[in-house]
Order: sequence, then structure tokens, then C-alpha cells
Amino acid sequence: MKYSIIAVSVILMLPVMGCRSAKKKNKAQALQVPTVTISRKNLKLEHLYVTDIQAVRNVEIRSKVSGYLEHIYVDEGQKVHKGQLLFRMGANEYQSEVVRCEAQVSAARADKKAAMVEYDRVKMLSDKNIVSVTELDLAKARLNAATSKVEEAVSNLGNARFKLSYTEIRAPFDGSIDRIPLKTGSLVTEGALITSVSDISSVYAYFNISENEYLRFMRTPGSSSGRQREVNLVLSDGREYDHAGVVETIVSEFQPSTGSIAFRARFPNPEGLLKHNATGKVRLYTAVENALLVPQRAAFEIQDKNFVFVIDSARVAHMRNFVPAGRSGEYYIIRSGLAEGDEVVYEGTQNIKDGMQVVPRKVTAEEQAAITSL
Repeated sequence: MKYSIIAVSVILMLPVMGCRSAKKKNKAQALQVPTVTISRKNLKLEHLYVTDIQAVRNVEIRSKVSGYLEHIYVDEGQKVHKGQLLFRMGANEYQSEVVRCEAQVSAARADKKAAMVEYDRVKMLSDKNIVSVTELDLAKARLNAATSKVEEAVSNLGNARFKLSYTEIRAPFDGSIDRIPLKTGSLVTEGALITSVSDISSVYAYFNISENEYLRFMRTPGSSSGRQREVNLVLSDGREYDHAGVVETIVSEFQPSTGSIAFRARFPNPEGLLKHNATGKVRLYTAVENALLVPQRAAFEIQDKNFVFVIDSARVAHMRNFVPAGRSGEYYIIRSGLAEGDEVVYEGTQNIKDGMQVVPRKVTAEEQAAITSL
């Protein structure tokens, strides 16, 4: 009798348990998920390229003569103007050389004058057949030799004066002084580096891009053969530089080892913030037509591969792999794996399993913007 009661109880409980299982199943099937539809758009793709920043003009100041550094008129980092006196070398030795060469010029000119008088005298006698033509030729040769000595002495004087002028080192253009490793009284050899002068009123930013990106860049409206396109500079601290630059030139050849090509952009530098040999990144935009986009929020990674959940016509979620071609803002640009019109789960993918029944709910553009801004 006892076993009959238990059997009846079990039989009575089975429909109840079945109802609960059905409710749980219906609840799982009724999971509502936000979805978006993959579409195509024309957009500008952002790229960041490591850049080498160089002053428009940067010149090493080297000594043209040997001697002691007698005076330093500027300080490191000081702004200077073209022709401004920067350094003075000891000039006594070179001044003495100028005086000696001036004396040689005077002596050579006196010898030339004497040779000229002698030539005129011999010529007059030769014209009267008092002396032979040979004597006239000798007088003419002595006059030519004296003339050559004058020219040599004048050349030596000019060289001495140049060396004397080299003892005063002046700024070749408006700019800023770099480090000055030498101090007053230092012995400076010919060709020794004293400092550098940089013109940083504007700077060059050099960077390399791949061949595919180069082609996209050239096809972007407004490129004008790749020149005078506006670009931006991101500084090493991650902040964007206040002034936009322009691409001025592109080299004529790709580097065979890397397949990249070099660009040069110019940036104004009115505040002097950018320095020679600074670093940063150039932000460049290239046009991409009919790009297939999927929100990054909808994607997830498994073993370095990208996946999304695609909803089919029966409202079943299927996990699908896709290959991105790049990123643009909050979106992946799709290379393969997804097609225009595919409906994908926008967020909450951690709650979904492959083959799960769901209830899709379209997410509006306003909702996407609000979620992205969070």
C-alpha cells in the first residue's frame, strides 16, 4: 500500500516538473538581446605613424681655425639672429699673419714696379738697337715673375684675412643655440664642434607608410597628388599638437626592405614647443569607400580570433568568425566573414551560447551613441 502511494505521488509530480522544465526552456528561448545590422559606409580611416621631428634648418657650428676660445657671447638655448657674434677665438696669431702678408704684398708690388721700370728702359734701348732682343726678353720675364709674386702675396693676404675673420663665429641664420660643451679658455682644434644652431620656427615631421595606405591616401579627395594635405601631430605625452601641418613632399621610391614610402610634413612652431629630434606620431586620414562596419562592442576574441553572434531568420544565434581590416573609431572594418545586412548581437554576448534561441531588439543610432559615450 505504501509503495502504491509513492508511485501515485511520482506520477502526479511528473506533469508539474515537466511544466517547470518547459517554463525554464521558454525563459531561455525568450532572452532578449540588442542587435545591430551590418551596413556599408564611406569613411576616413585614421592612422598613426611614428615620426622623427627635425628643425627646418639645423647647422653644426665648427671652428675653421685652431686656437683658444677667448670669449662666449651667448648661452645655451638662447635665441640668436643672423650675423650675431657668438664666439671669439684668440686672434693675435692671425692678426700677426695678416700684417706679415700685407708687408709681403708691399714688397712684391715694389719689386714689380722696379721690374716694370727696368723693362721700359730695356725696351727703349732695344728699339734703338742698343741692346739685343734677348735682353728685352729677360726684362719681360723678370716683370712677369714680379707680377706673379704680387698675385701670390695678395692671395696669401686674402687667406690670412679669412683666417682672422674665422676667429669671430657668427650665427648663420635666426635660430636657437644648442649645448655648448666648451668653455672660455678651451683649446679648440680646426673642425671641432662648438655648438649647433636650429631654426625651429617650423619643423619637419618624417614618417613612413605602407604601399596600400599610400594608394588610399593618394585616392582620398583633396590629396592633390599627395601634397598639401592637412595632417595632425600627436606629441609623446599623448596630447594633440595645437597646429595642423601639411604633407609637403613624398619621396620617389619605396624602400625594398620594408615596402614603405617616406612622407615629409611641415608644422608651424610659433610657440617653440617642438624641438629638433623630438618624437611623436603623425595622424593621417585616408578614404575608405563602402567599408563594411561592425561595432567593436559586438565582437569578442577567442584564441586571437574575432567572433560575433549572428542572428538568423529563425532567431537563433550563431557564433561566426570574421577578419578585420582595421579600426575606425568604435568600429571594426570587415575584410571577410560577415556580409552587409547580417544582424549581430550588439552587447551581452557573454550570456549567449551558439545555437541559442533569442529575441532580437534593434538598437537605434541614438542608443549606440549613448552607450559609446559611457
